[in-house]
Amino acid sequence: MENRNFALPEDMVPSLLRWYDKSARTLPWRSDPSPYRVWVSEIMLQQTRVAAVIERFETFLRELPDLEALAAAGEGELMKLWEGLGYYSRARNMQKAARSIMERCEGRFPSAFEEILRLPGVGEYTAGAVSSIAFGLPVPAVDGNVLRVVSRLTASDTDIGRPEVKKSVGDAIRKIIPHSRPGDFNQALMDLGAEICLPNGAPLCSRCPLSSFCEGYRRGVAESLPVKTAKKPRRRECRTVFLVFSPLGVALRRRPDRGLLAGLWEFPGENGFLSAEEAVPVLQSWGLNVRNAVSSVKGFHVFTHVEWDMTGIMADAAPNELPACWRWADARALREELAVPSAFRAYLEEALRHMEGA
Repeated sequence: MENRNFALPEDMVPSLLRWYDKSARTLPWRSDPSPYRVWVSEIMLQQTRVAAVIERFETFLRELPDLEALAAAGEGELMKLWEGLGYYSRARNMQKAARSIMERCEGRFPSAFEEILRLPGVGEYTAGAVSSIAFGLPVPAVDGNVLRVVSRLTASDTDIGRPEVKKSVGDAIRKIIPHSRPGDFNQALMDLGAEICLPNGAPLCSRCPLSSFCEGYRRGVAESLPVKTAKKPRRRECRTVFLVFSPLGVALRRRPDRGLLAGLWEFPGENGFLSAEEAVPVLQSWGLNVRNAVSSVKGFHVFTHVEWDMTGIMADAAPNELPACWRWADARALREELAVPSAFRAYLEEALRHMEGA
């Protein structure tokens, strides 16, 4: 019979906090847990690796240090600062939230869970993290790490992908979360999942501060937990990416304002794998008088629901006027001004090498 009991022993709390005090991850946003910094870090961490966020966090905060600066930022500046983090709609929602706070809250970040939850781009996990870490409110913050930890602690074989499970786990945490250190408690569970109670059947139980409280460990089933229904396989798309150079730079095209990578700059492309010979008439149909078309680098990128398998074509062109929503970009613009999604990283690096003679 399925075990849906997520009850947690309250006496595990001191053991978890002692471990956290000694072993907490050193992360740049933890040194100053102000509401703005915590919020920015949590939005960045949504579906993005911690290492990637660490690379961008300090730069973002240096350029946009507060709500007022974020609300006033131009879209190009904001997208460039977000470059490499992916899911760019998060940055746009952050700016919407910042402008709303400036208009409705006199520039003061809301301190109540329900008010934080109403901000654009904020779900229950992010609202719980900001509420507990920045404001000391005893509310849970249930992410994938926490779901995995609790599933193993309680030896629950309930599918953690089911929406009601996150609520049940949150209710269980709410009963034991220490009112004196709610933010540390939530972060301790996150760190435990990231450092010890690892995914994909590899928990480091011998190093876990909660092994004596863990039903999954006691029953020898921790490695088989949590239960989670496999996601549908991602759709695979084959694409040809064009690096077209003129004395003015490399050709870029702005993507539509809606859909995947909305409003960002990309190297123009076409569906399917094209040879250099096949690419020429496609480029000419866009008004590009190209020559010397040759094969270039390959690329691969994984989005949530689709994978791009890419091959590149490099060509030279006359510095003609480009179609609407296109532009020539020199190396300075690529490095400092324009946000090119990480999906095109291999092509961005190749373009810079070509233009800078590296």
